[in-house]
Amino acid sequence: MTHDDRLIVALDVPNALAGLEMARRIGDAAGFYKIGLGMLTGGGLALANELKQQHGKRIFLDMKLFDIGATVEAAVRGLAQFELDFLTVHGDPQVVRAAGEGKAGTGLKILAVTVLTSLDRADLDANLIKPGDLREITLERAARALEAGADGVISSPQEAAMIRALPQAEGRLIVTPGVRPAGAAAGDQKRIATPAQAVADGADHIVVGRPIWTHEDPRAAVRAINAELASPVAQRPAR
Repeated sequence: MTHDDRLIVALDVPNALAGLEMARRIGDAAGFYKIGLGMLTGGGLALANELKQQHGKRIFLDMKLFDIGATVEAAVRGLAQFELDFLTVHGDPQVVRAAGEGKAGTGLKILAVTVLTSLDRADLDANLIKPGDLREITLERAARALEAGADGVISSPQEAAMIRALPQAEGRLIVTPGVRPAGAAAGDQKRIATPAQAVADGADHIVVGRPIWTHEDPRAAVRAINAELASPVAQRPAR
């Protein structure tokens, strides 16, 4: 079975050496990897460059950038030189616009974070986020980020169908973390779905980490997810 790039494997491991070893164990079963903020001080950028340039993998750099416009623009311009595929920023319109300026002329896709999949309404209350249904807030943030020029959005699987129905989402990407194969522990995620359900609901890519890198056979875990993505259950209904 060849790999399915709808699956992005999250290399949420301590450092670049562990990431390379995990990629080696998975082999050609996966072609797309996410490297997050937690590995930044452990050689994350070097790992991203090596996987991209030497192993031909696609790379999603999950930095969730948030700062004043000039700083975001400069950071994105610097990261774009690595010829990465996806980069996350927070979905505030001014941040998205600055990121768009920074990646101009490159193939880098800017993905806007709507509401983190580890958060629920109680967390939003604690953070002084406006009252209202969490899904509606996510939908509004997604629409505003796409209007500001984001190439796509990050959302939980539970909001994927709503976002896919937005006029602003036409031709844009929806990437969903918080995906767990059937029977896997939820971990720190609160709004989850299976791989097939997430894709059927509108996701273009799913992000799976812990159920793969904690598995005794990560390659077999990836292949099982690839098989699920190839099943009829994962087919998106005709619109």
